[in-house]
Amino acid sequence: MRALLTRIEQNTRLDRVGDPLQRAVQAILRPQRVRDLLHGVPLGHPLHPAMVQVPVGSWIGAAVLDLMPGQRRAATTLTAFGTVSALPAAVAGLNDWAALAPDQRRVGLVHAAANTVAVACYGGSLAARLSGRHGIGRALSMAGLGIASIGAYIGGHLAYKQGAQVSQSISELHLISQGWHPLGDLSSVPQRQLITKEIDDVSVILYRHGDDVTVMLERCPHQSGPLGQGEVQQVDGHDCVVCPWHGSTFRLNGGEVVHGPSGSDGQVLPTRIRNGMIEARLP
Repeated sequence: MRALLTRIEQNTRLDRVGDPLQRAVQAILRPQRVRDLLHGVPLGHPLHPAMVQVPVGSWIGAAVLDLMPGQRRAATTLTAFGTVSALPAAVAGLNDWAALAPDQRRVGLVHAAANTVAVACYGGSLAARLSGRHGIGRALSMAGLGIASIGAYIGGHLAYKQGAQVSQSISELHLISQGWHPLGDLSSVPQRQLITKEIDDVSVILYRHGDDVTVMLERCPHQSGPLGQGEVQQVDGHDCVVCPWHGSTFRLNGGEVVHGPSGSDGQVLPTRIRNGMIEARLP
């Protein structure tokens, strides 16, 4: 299975389907606040993984009830609820998928295809159950659960091996040693301009507003874009840095994500001014 997924990652022929679909998703899912909501920006982490628990839990519950006598009505109800709730989860997943790198989109396309077949099986199961053909309904449910499990495995590969929608910057915290680290004189940092420094070979950005200084990991949580090359903008009265790669936007006074495609906050380090020297440490 791992070898198959590796071939999928490298199969550029999937781009013939993926690229037009990506453009269509980006054209349909507007405005920006809709995309932000689907990315999970208000939560500070991706929304799609949380939403899929509803259909998956409903379908597993229906499978258990199908094995018990006298539970046809309850199993039908859970089948219907899982099938309906799969649709908004799919929309959130498509929104995340459209902002991924090409190799991630190829695997995500197969993940989506498997889940589409699973939803179709459950739709057929629901129709069969409502028409009284509970044997066929149970069989289609079991087929749907098996296919959804394959889709879940592919989704796990996408998240845990390829790092899709996982914070790409947080691992750099493990490279920073304990204690306070000097970053230069406060007087040498210009007002309201981004500058880049290093702590233990980890790149960070500094941003000064008056005598307050923000120190944030430079790598964008979304796809490791260089925030030090980003633009500073005012968003809702807050100074924010905009990633130059995909436009993810983070507050410079706390790191909170304001606009996606990142669903995760930027990582800010605690700072202090000591004898005119800026120092930062691990959270």
